[in-house]
Amino acid sequence: MTSAAAARTGVAVELTDLRRSYGGVAALDGLTLHIEPGEFIALLGPSGCGKTTALRCLAGLEDPDSGTIEVGGRDVTAIPTNRRDMGMVFQAYSLFPHMTARQNVEFGLELRKQDKAARRERAAAMLDLVGLSAHADKFAHQMSGGQQQRVALARALAIEPQVLLLDEPLSALDAKVRTQLRDEIRRIQLDVGTTTLFVTHDQEEALAVADRVGVMRAGNLEQIAAPEELYTKPANAFVADFVGLTNRLTGTANGAHASVLGAPVALLPGSATSGSVEVLVRPEAIDIAPDPAGNATVVSASFLGAHAKVIATTDDGQRVAVQVDSDAVTSYRPGDRVRVRPQGDPALAVAKS
Repeated sequence: MTSAAAARTGVAVELTDLRRSYGGVAALDGLTLHIEPGEFIALLGPSGCGKTTALRCLAGLEDPDSGTIEVGGRDVTAIPTNRRDMGMVFQAYSLFPHMTARQNVEFGLELRKQDKAARRERAAAMLDLVGLSAHADKFAHQMSGGQQQRVALARALAIEPQVLLLDEPLSALDAKVRTQLRDEIRRIQLDVGTTTLFVTHDQEEALAVADRVGVMRAGNLEQIAAPEELYTKPANAFVADFVGLTNRLTGTANGAHASVLGAPVALLPGSATSGSVEVLVRPEAIDIAPDPAGNATVVSASFLGAHAKVIATTDDGQRVAVQVDSDAVTSYRPGDRVRVRPQGDPALAVAKS
């Protein structure tokens, strides 16, 4: 544990058996989630899985049909939003256009009747924290999207909330700014120690910043775990498919292993253990090599920067995605014969219906 993590001063959050329906459709279906004091939790999942509804219920912007919400040991289920002490940052920056960055950050403090000197001092500290001291007197239209979102983050933190809620805060930004700002959000959260719930549909974003990541489907958690565990030990096929690109390859299970493309693959707990199965294998766990007598043909080879991807089709018609080093991509051209086979990482096997 880092020294920053050890110094966390946040509060625990408990969502217990939350249910919320809209027109007969369950957005939350008995969701239970525990967040440790100072922990950074990311909720990940496809559109309509309930992750934003969960955040809005915690914020007090939605009322659950049933279930309880506790923050710091206090039941806040029936307490209005303005008395829950939450800091919120949304996809839309929602800055007041007639106010400067400093005035936006001071706004919540003014509502709390802090005197002007204290507001100025706190706003200056928050703008410094997000790296915008030099932009304190700019209006929203004079700042980039990334800068505006930093102001929104500073405004949320200025009131020293018990819980910080982030609802897709980076989705309106371009890729480079998203990466920079997600890292900044994590740095700031560790510095401040605020318990944080972050909602996103981007699995890379969730894995990069969170202490634990929860994957949601149909209003409930399929799995919640540390990023590495979630990626390497998915609890089921839905999690494996959603968290990272996954190959579904035909195999035959026999106990703790399956035979896939002529190679043995160790199986994760929860796998089918006999008969014909689909084995979910990560692209980085596939070995590929040029081989005129191989078992597959290259369809495409793409340079992606830090790494590259080769798509091949096996002789029995299976599509296989393989992650390779970027400097190796030129070794593969459409039509080349190759040998592909799983190696290394354990995989999840699902019985074929």
